[in-house]
Amino acid sequence: MNIIFMGPPGAGKGTQSEKIVEKYGIPHISTGDMFRAAIKNGTKLGLEAKSFMDAGKLVPDELTIGIVKERLMEPDCQKGFLFDGFPRTINQAKALNEMLNGMNKKIDVVINIDVPFDVLLQRLVSRRMCKNCGTSYHLEFKPSKVANVCDKCDGELYQRSDDNKESATVRLETYTNETKPLIDFYQQAGILEEVDGLQSVDKVFSDIDTILEDIK
Repeated sequence: MNIIFMGPPGAGKGTQSEKIVEKYGIPHISTGDMFRAAIKNGTKLGLEAKSFMDAGKLVPDELTIGIVKERLMEPDCQKGFLFDGFPRTINQAKALNEMLNGMNKKIDVVINIDVPFDVLLQRLVSRRMCKNCGTSYHLEFKPSKVANVCDKCDGELYQRSDDNKESATVRLETYTNETKPLIDFYQQAGILEEVDGLQSVDKVFSDIDTILEDIK
């Protein structure tokens, strides 16, 4: 299955992605992961992307699509993939469709996790991350066993700078403005499914699982 996960920051995409990967055995691919892997592997496109990132600029769509293609050619993507945080624009979505057509692949379903703005804001300011291994936690939904200490490596937990109230508000407003056209795009394509993100983690996964079982 080839899946796109949509939903604003704090909607729970990361948590649900872990559950999908565990059950269906397909790789969870985020834009950041792709860029980091391409840079680490020293690919031509990865080095080009690094030059933009080092300058604090957005990586151009054409370059992003190239890196996506590199990633999808890897063996672990042959049985499917789960995109998280990509595509972000209509241009990227169209370019992705064109690229997948050339690979005799297509997106099977786009799942949008819907959560109200005020709830998202509260979720974001309660997120914490391990300084050592990057494992994420949540003060309410996924607390560490010992306060401010990572369960996996005993590293110190911290709040990301973009998870404070002011930065989180800007991120959510930006997401809403940029992504609404993308939701409409996939709705018109007939492959968008909405899931209520206000439910418990297990109920959200149950709803997602039902959608995926129907398209297997």
